[in-house]
Amino acid sequence: MRSTTKDVALAAGVSLATVDRVLNDRTGVRHATVDRVNKAIEKLGFTRNLVAANLARGKSYRFVFLLPRTGDQFLEGLISRIAEANLAFAGEMVHADVLRIHESDPHQIANLLGTLDHDLIDGVAIMAPESPQVRDAKARLAERGIDTVSFIAGQITSAHDDFVGIDNHAAGATAGRLMGRFSDRAAGKVLVIAETMLARDSLERRLGFDEVVNADYPHLSVLPSLETYGDRERTKRVIRTSFASHGDIAGVYILGSEARLPLEIALGAATSRKPVVIAHERTPFTEAALQSGQIDALITQDPGHLVRSAIRILRARKDRREILSSQEKIRIEILIRENI
Repeated sequence: MRSTTKDVALAAGVSLATVDRVLNDRTGVRHATVDRVNKAIEKLGFTRNLVAANLARGKSYRFVFLLPRTGDQFLEGLISRIAEANLAFAGEMVHADVLRIHESDPHQIANLLGTLDHDLIDGVAIMAPESPQVRDAKARLAERGIDTVSFIAGQITSAHDDFVGIDNHAAGATAGRLMGRFSDRAAGKVLVIAETMLARDSLERRLGFDEVVNADYPHLSVLPSLETYGDRERTKRVIRTSFASHGDIAGVYILGSEARLPLEIALGAATSRKPVVIAHERTPFTEAALQSGQIDALITQDPGHLVRSAIRILRARKDRREILSSQEKIRIEILIRENI
C-alpha cells in the first residue's frame, strides 16, 4: 500500500504537524529532525499527493507567458493552446495569463519583468531574443522567488536554465538536408530570411543549416541572412532587392515562425522558376501553402506540447520536484504535402 504522512511520522518518531512543516519547508524544525523525516520519506518511498495537498490548502499556481507583439497566426495558435491548458489544468489549481511584449525593446521587457510581484506570480515563460537586460532581469526574478523558463526563442544564461522548444541547431540542419534534397542538384543561391538574428533560435538554425549545405551540397551557395524585424515595408525592400541582385536564387529558407509575409513577397519577386521553399511552424497559411505546393516542406513543433511543458516545468520548480526530461522533450516534425 502507498505510504502516508502518518507512516512517515511514525517512522521518524515525530508528530504529523512536524512532517507537514518539513514537507512545506516551514521554519521551526531542528535540522536533526528534518534529517530524520527525510530519511523516513526515503526509506518508505513516500510520494506526496501534491494535487490533494494543494486542494486541501487552497494553494494555486499562477503563471504568465510573455509573448511577442509581432507574429500573427503562430502566436494566435499558442494563445489558443494556453487557453486549452487553463481548462485542462483547472482541477489542479493552475492558471496562466498572457502578456504581450515589444520583443525588439529589451529595456521594456526588463522593466516589465521587474514589475512582477512574487505574491501574485509564481513563474514566467519568456519568449524573447537574447539581451543583457533580459538576462539580468531574469536573475532578479529568481532572487525574488519567481521561476522562469525560456520559451521557444530561448535565452539560456546557465547550464541550469530551463528551455522549452526544439533543438534549433538540429532543426536548421534538417532544413539544410531538405533544401539539398529538394534542389535536385540545380546550382544556385539560397535566400535565408529571419525576423532578427539576435534570437537564439534563428542563430542556431542558421548554423545548423550552413553546416549541412556547405558540407554536402556544394552546388548551393547560402546568402547572408536577411533581417525583416517584422516590418512589412522592410521585408518587401530587402527580399525584392535580393532577387534583383541575384538572378539564380534556387531556394528560400524562412527561419522565423511567421512565413506568410516573406513567402508572399519572395514568390512574387521570383522571376524564373519557383525556388525550393523550406519554412517553420504549422499555421493555417503554411498548411495551405504546403498543400498548394508553394512550400516544399515544413519543420514544426507542437504548440500544445510547448505550452503544457512550460507549465509542468514551472510547476515542478515551484514544488521543488525533479523534471521528467523525456516528457518535456519537444520533437522536431517534418511535414510535406503528402502527410499534412
